[in-house]
Amino acid sequence: MTTEQPIRVLIAKPGLDGHDRGAKVIARALRDAGMEVIYTGLRQTPEMVAEAALQEDVDVVGLSILSGAHLALVPRVRELMDDNGLQDVALLVGGIIPDEDVPALKAQGVSGVFGPGTSTEDIINHIRQVVASRSGNNG
Repeated sequence: MTTEQPIRVLIAKPGLDGHDRGAKVIARALRDAGMEVIYTGLRQTPEMVAEAALQEDVDVVGLSILSGAHLALVPRVRELMDDNGLQDVALLVGGIIPDEDVPALKAQGVSGVFGPGTSTEDIINHIRQVVASRSGNNG
């Protein structure tokens, strides 16, 4: 008898952005899809996000960034996650991300970038695929 653990996802709002409706909608959709979701709230520092990811033993970190600071915040979060031994934790970014910034984010280890209007089903499917491929690599 195998009991599959639910996927654990940390949703974080790094930086000074004060709008979290989208993050809350995603958190609810992921919960409804059977995932465990930890929402850190507004105005998190990269250090707070990385520490929460470590403490909560998550499979995925989703950053919601509407402030335009994604090219500064995302690399710092990834660096801190890697420093904490969280190289296998997937990093996703949602929010207002210009198309021309997506390649740079993916080069920094972001597995998916989701802009306004992305269906929650697309995000759920992406998370399931990423977690399945990462756990498959670990045996």
